[in-house]
Amino acid sequence: MKLTIVYDNNEYTPGLRTAWGFSCWIETGETTVLFDTGGDSPTLLYNLAELGLDPQRVDIVVLSHIHGDHVGGLAGLLDTGATPTVYAPAAFPESFKAEIRERTDLVEVSGPLSILPGVSTTGQMGSGVLEQGLILETDKGLIVMTGCAHPGVVAMVERAKEVTSGEVALVVGGFHLGGASRRAISGIIADFRRLGGRQVAPCHCTGDLARRMFADEFQEDCTLPGVGWVLDLTATP
Repeated sequence: MKLTIVYDNNEYTPGLRTAWGFSCWIETGETTVLFDTGGDSPTLLYNLAELGLDPQRVDIVVLSHIHGDHVGGLAGLLDTGATPTVYAPAAFPESFKAEIRERTDLVEVSGPLSILPGVSTTGQMGSGVLEQGLILETDKGLIVMTGCAHPGVVAMVERAKEVTSGEVALVVGGFHLGGASRRAISGIIADFRRLGGRQVAPCHCTGDLARRMFADEFQEDCTLPGVGWVLDLTATP
């Protein structure tokens, strides 16, 4: 399995474009999954080209939630001729779902769902902005990926453990802590430790303060990723 962040507002690899939003390219076996599509297609497609990633290879798109910084690049991706199966929360607006169905296959997600062997969704969660996270099962443990974690990043990690009964190796993505207090962030870090999370890679909407606090707590087990960051689990240790 190999992960590449292809859209983020944090810089990591020089030469790639940053913009508010998130998207991660996931290679698992013979299947390529794109988790979220960023906020606009020109930035997404530019970064894919710079990274040598062909949009035609995308087999599945998983959308975390309806906000534009996570679904904005989908239309442009489909304009390339790609026809991935799109997994979206059932709570998405009917008009948006209809637009997807006109162009490709759509799977509406309510509860936890296995998408591929070793790849599952938490199911839509929350009471305000409904959102789903992605769960990747690896030899090293679970990777839990969040778009913005509107339902609460701790709740999403808890759901991931319930769905798979596995131990959490890494939590990556937006943690939605940009406006959180130091005290609130400390509580979330303590919850991560309680849940057994070994490594973290906070980006997108996590916020600078929270990113610093996670880095201080987790030390070498914290990565501060951005666009262009790669985690290659197929590489030789």
